[in-house]
Amino acid sequence: MSLKLALPKGHLRRSTEFLLQKAGLELNDYDERSRSYRPKCIELPNLLIKVIHEKDIPIQVAVGNYDLGICGLDWIEELLVKYPRSALVKVQNLGYGHKNLAVASSKLGGFSSLEELESSHKTIRIASEYPNQAESFALKCRLKRFHIFPLWGAAEIYPPESAELALIPQPSPSLVRLVPILESTAYLVANRDSWESKDLTPLLTPLYAVADSELDEDAPVVGAPDNSSALGLQYLEDTSVRLALPDGHQQQPTLEFLSKAGFKLGDYSSGCRRPAIGVDGVIAKVIRPQDMPLQVANGNFDLAITGQDWLYDHLHHFPTSPVREILELGFGKVRVVAVVSQAWGVDNPRDLRERFAGEVIRVVSEYINIADKYARDNHLSPYRLIPSWGASEAFLPEDADVLIENTETGQTLAQHNLKIIDTIFESSASLIGRANSCPQKERRIASMVEALHQVKKC
Repeated sequence: MSLKLALPKGHLRRSTEFLLQKAGLELNDYDERSRSYRPKCIELPNLLIKVIHEKDIPIQVAVGNYDLGICGLDWIEELLVKYPRSALVKVQNLGYGHKNLAVASSKLGGFSSLEELESSHKTIRIASEYPNQAESFALKCRLKRFHIFPLWGAAEIYPPESAELALIPQPSPSLVRLVPILESTAYLVANRDSWESKDLTPLLTPLYAVADSELDEDAPVVGAPDNSSALGLQYLEDTSVRLALPDGHQQQPTLEFLSKAGFKLGDYSSGCRRPAIGVDGVIAKVIRPQDMPLQVANGNFDLAITGQDWLYDHLHHFPTSPVREILELGFGKVRVVAVVSQAWGVDNPRDLRERFAGEVIRVVSEYINIADKYARDNHLSPYRLIPSWGASEAFLPEDADVLIENTETGQTLAQHNLKIIDTIFESSASLIGRANSCPQKERRIASMVEALHQVKKC
């Protein structure tokens, strides 16, 4: 009987590779340079291994797609705090990948103690990529009124302007830790049915032997330059235009585009989350593009530069949202496509319907609302949606049947033996804003839009 193991990409990858090497389970194609999602174990050739996003591993192990997995305790508890009867078994603390989750408040007039927080009668906004643990914290503290902002990341940048608190995994120079939540390390987890019915000793025995030994730790997370004291106070001015800028792979083309428009962003590419923009009355923050449409809709930002793909995903979920596209910027072009395994001989959605003929079609995507609409529009019934945090190509064909993904050329998909069967739409970077923005800001917003429009025309 073959065993299935889920391994993490990202910050745990290096230490996980070292752990497996010490256990005598050396892998091909599981290093920082590899783009393979299916490494092979030399000692256990029948072991099926997948490399997926760490956040997805507890869920995938719990539903039985994998017998064992390695991920952080933070993501295990994020699942278990909401689904305590999940079929997920915590097997072994592996002792690396340290994180210290904590609830933190701004140094700029935020809460200074838990007692002050518990006695407050105002609505407490908590920003976090761990929304289940944030809600659990609020309930345990019996906060009188609270609101959770679920995020893809960068929660530390939201206080004090957009949230009172942030539940974050690493220290931030602009925040003060109020309440420790969890000391997290990498864990070995198992599916309960596999734990009770399968022989897992080929993996467990070597891993147990080295789990308590000392491993090379991941590089420490370096905090961004702390310029929050100056910029945070400016943010409190009602007439300041609040601009959200993207992190990640869109950062460099955004910097180049804004520089051509006359915006001076000297510290944008240095990891700073509050870069100076060189325009009076405009305050910038760097957040995840995925979070921008909802945060603009909530009024936390006036303008944001994100992909049309994330705007459309938001609008599919909230058709009456006040967010609108102000200006298509034209860079960062991708296609959002429907993808299947090359081995199936499927060329279009009709072929897909015929292949499954009444069976449940598993649709995986980061764009869960776009995927939902696509499945309904193309009559892929019955279907089941599988939310993903990234590396979604790894799900096909074993853990999902259809992938809704973005691509520039399609080459990466082809390298993973995947095939595009439909182009849903084309997407590029876009300036988005909120309908009925503050009248006092209209002049500044109009001036910014005109400057960006002139660059696009060139």
